[in-house]
Amino acid sequence: MKKTKILSILCTRPAAIKMAPIVLALQKHSQFESYVCVTGQHREMLDSVLHLFEIKPDYNLDIMQPNQDLYSITTRVLNGLKPVLNELKPDCVIVQGDTTSTMAASLAAFYQKISVAHVEAGLRTRDIYAPYPEEVNRAIVSRIARFHFAPTEIAKNNLISEQINSNIFVTGNTVIDSLLWVRDKVNQINNFSEYYGSNIQNLIDQKKNIILITGHRRENFGEGFKNICFALKTLAEKYSDWHFIYPVHLNPNVQKPV
Repeated sequence: MKKTKILSILCTRPAAIKMAPIVLALQKHSQFESYVCVTGQHREMLDSVLHLFEIKPDYNLDIMQPNQDLYSITTRVLNGLKPVLNELKPDCVIVQGDTTSTMAASLAAFYQKISVAHVEAGLRTRDIYAPYPEEVNRAIVSRIARFHFAPTEIAKNNLISEQINSNIFVTGNTVIDSLLWVRDKVNQINNFSEYYGSNIQNLIDQKKNIILITGHRRENFGEGFKNICFALKTLAEKYSDWHFIYPVHLNPNVQKPV
């Protein structure tokens, strides 16, 4: 029996985290011939996720360039995927989320009449500029995709309201699967501090309350991040018995103000 050939596209670090459980499941399933392509964005950060989940990409588009804009990302993903799709000829391309590279990857598959499966489908705000450019990106992917994996019933109903009535599956959010996978892996580690560093171990041993912070959205570049940082500094000074942990994104627009 001929196996179904699947190409999973991992664009960014968040996408890789959410796609990892799917990639791992496909690798174990005898019905599928699974391949992985990374776009090369956030490469240093992406590599840490790939290493954690023990995923080895088959293709790397290596699109990352300094200060590249949305035009550059779109064209480089389209041009980079063309030879990959020509060579591999997958039966289905799986994309995740709403980044510009996800949109471009789905468009590249459409141009070769390859079925697209969209993970985390159906999220909507009905405002094309909030979030920007994600709201339009995910709407475009929904028009192209054949299979829609929605995280919630609300997301499913969003698709139905757009006359997308078939092949919608409410699956929940795969980031939960990743969280449970990592939890199980951590529980198997004997020497936690050696694996993750003594600072993390010390925080756990002190049993203090921890606030985990994330923030790197494009809309906040400039004054927005300065305001966030001042607010965090004020809170950290006021609540000195709490630990504020901020894993800072490598983007200079985030690192500089932080």
